[in-house]
Amino acid sequence: MDRRGQKTKAGYYDYDENRTPIPSNVTAGVIRDITNARPMNMAEEEIIEICIYPMINEAVKILEDSKAQRPSDIDVVWLNGYGWPADKGGPMYYGDMVGAQAVLDRMEKLGAEDAEFAPAETLRKLAKDGGKFIEIDTGGLKV
Repeated sequence: MDRRGQKTKAGYYDYDENRTPIPSNVTAGVIRDITNARPMNMAEEEIIEICIYPMINEAVKILEDSKAQRPSDIDVVWLNGYGWPADKGGPMYYGDMVGAQAVLDRMEKLGAEDAEFAPAETLRKLAKDGGKFIEIDTGGLKV
């Protein structure tokens, strides 16, 4: 489609003479044609929940599978390896900021749509007992 970005004034975005990115109707059409997705409005909080809470759930599953020794190890990897925002402390720490029940509620909704997003059993237990993600102890790393 010769949409090569700013040099052609068209890519994922269209660009004006000042190289200002402008949402592209062409790009939106391609996405719509390929994915059948339609535009929708979603609150910022919901976007964060849908993107971040599955990471927290997967981190809990990693601990359940004894692939990491402790929750802080997961946070360190995300902070130093993936650029997780330092003020959010990593997925386990952030999970404690929002609470296990909030994460469980979202994961149950997502899990109802796709079994891959089913809540971890330890997440269910944390929510029931008022536990903390950073205190999860599944016995440590097993080789």
